[in-house]
Amino acid sequence: MAQPGEGGGSMISTLVMFSLIIFIFYFMIIRPQQKRQKERQQLLDGVKKGDKIISVGGMHGTVIGIEDKTLLVQIADDVKVKMEKTAVSTIDRPSENAVGKTS
Repeated sequence: MAQPGEGGGSMISTLVMFSLIIFIFYFMIIRPQQKRQKERQQLLDGVKKGDKIISVGGMHGTVIGIEDKTLLVQIADDVKVKMEKTAVSTIDRPSENAVGKTS
């Protein structure tokens, strides 16, 4: 007959392995994703007038107005588009070093 306390070691090792898998999953997948989301939010919060942007749809334009969650973007002469900030894919700011630099 089996003793009531036997088999407890396998249960502890199963819990340790499960905890280890969750720990690895967190540091390999969840934490890097949170870091990317934070960086993207900082990028979107840093948009300012005059920035050249590229939208996720591929439109290129210059920011001419900023509201809470939207941007007014000029994509051609006399063509202005209102878009969500979250639709910004890339911001191309003029280089600070290139302005006023002579060779």
